[in-house]
Parts: sequence; structure tokens; C-alpha cells
Amino acid sequence: MHIADFVSGSFAGACGVAVGYPLDTVKVRIQTQKQFTGIWQCAAATFAKEGVHGFFKGMSLPVTTISMTSSVVFGTYRNCLLCLSQARGAGSGPNTKLEIFLSGMVGGVAQISVMSPGDIVKVRLQCQTESMRRGTNPRYHGPVHCLLSIIKEEGFLGLYRGAIPLMLRDGPSYATYFLTYATISEWLTDSGKKRPDWSGVMLAGGVAGMAGWTLGTPMDVIKARLQMDGTRETKRYKGFFHCITETVRVEGVAVFFRSLGINWLRAFPVNMVVFVTYEVLTGFLRTGPDGVDPPRIGFE
Repeated sequence: MHIADFVSGSFAGACGVAVGYPLDTVKVRIQTQKQFTGIWQCAAATFAKEGVHGFFKGMSLPVTTISMTSSVVFGTYRNCLLCLSQARGAGSGPNTKLEIFLSGMVGGVAQISVMSPGDIVKVRLQCQTESMRRGTNPRYHGPVHCLLSIIKEEGFLGLYRGAIPLMLRDGPSYATYFLTYATISEWLTDSGKKRPDWSGVMLAGGVAGMAGWTLGTPMDVIKARLQMDGTRETKRYKGFFHCITETVRVEGVAVFFRSLGINWLRAFPVNMVVFVTYEVLTGFLRTGPDGVDPPRIGFE
């Protein structure tokens, strides 16, 4: 078992959160609140009403939970590749594209149990536009209070509201994510070398993030709406399928991609940082300071 991938994946996830959280807040608000009509309008309104702090609401818990989920994703992915390689008797031979795709999907699904509680707290706090500095009393006073309030009002299962679309988002998205990264890294590897240089790692990571979010954005919209349903007004959705049909009926199919632009804008730098951090730490943990070279992800 490759333990290094769990550790480096954890640190990489935390770095990714720090880079992308402001844009993630804007994304969630656009998806769930109709008063925000676009990226710049939402960003300007958030800053005017809540200041810089408004972009970082609820960040402390996601840093912790995404560190854990990223650890699960990268560790599961890497060890699935190893198991699939051993199962077909390939030893240390290269993994096939299908193995990369399936391993990524397993990693994406595996992290749902850890991710869902932190994700719903993140969404609830990001959508809380009230600010104590302006004399209003917000419903949630922080990540821990939000977490305990959800358990008290909705039960433990309330922490897993939106878990189905989260699974449908992250399974295919991470499969595409790792496959794109491995493929682009392979393309960018010079003849005679075993791995790309650091600029190749950054480009592959950024494009992989964009590819994953292209596939995952529609389910991300449904997930966010189910997580927010009933917190500000009467409960609108009876369940997963009703949320989809009602969203299409009222707002049209285009609403599923309304936040795609900001997802792309956020995904490139976040996943560039994630993969560079992951590669550096994995190389260090496996071979020490002298071995910090981009390791081969998926095709070694």
C-alpha cells in the first residue's frame, strides 16, 4: 500500500482550498441565490456588503475535511491502480487508460462519506449573506455551530443531504480528472524521459481540473440546491429527481451550466497547485529530498 499518497494528497487538498475558496463562495451563491446574476456582480455585492471576510465564510472546516477527502481520493486512486495492475499480472507495467478511469471513479466515490458533512456546512455558511458587522444576526455563528445546528434540526442524516448528486458529481468527475491528467502528462513528456517537467505538471493539473468540473457542474448545482433547500424559505424539493425536473421547468437546462465559467476560472489554479504540491510531497516522502521529481501518475 502506498501511504505517501494519502499524506501528500491531504496537504495538496488543503493548499487547493486556500487558493480557490473565494471563487468557490461566489460559485455557490450564483448556484443557489437568484439575486446574484453573474460572477462580477456577485463578487462586487459580496465585497460591498460583507467585506473580504464574506469570501472566506466557513473555510476552517473545509480545510480540515477536504484535507481528509483529498487524502482518500489520491490514496485510493493510487492503490486501486496498484491492485488493478497486480490483478492482471502486469507487475510494475504501465496502467491502461481504463484502469486510470476506474481508479479515479473509485477514489471520487470513496471520499463522499468524509466530504458530505463538511460540504453542507461550507455551502450553508457561504450562502449566509447576513453580516454581524452590519447589525444583522446570522443564523449560523461558525462552522461548529452550523454543524451542530444541522444535527439538532435535521438529524445526523441531515449532514448527508445532497450526497446522491455529490456521488454522481465526484465519481465521473474524478475519473475524468485523473485520466485527463495522466494523458496530458504523457503527451508533454519529452522523448527519452519518463515524466514531464514542472510546467507540464502545472498545465496538466489545471486542464484536468477544468475537465472534471465540466462534467461535474450540473450535479454540483443540484447538490447545492438540495443542501440549501428549506433553510431560507419553504422546502421546495421533494427529492433528487424532483429537484432536477423542477429546476429545468422553472429555469431551463442552461441553469446547470450557469456556474461553469467560474468553475473553470477556479479549477485551473487550484488543481495546478494541488498537483504540484502532491508531486513534490510524494517524491519527497518516497525517496527523500534528492528525489523530488514529478512522479508518474497513472502510467507507471
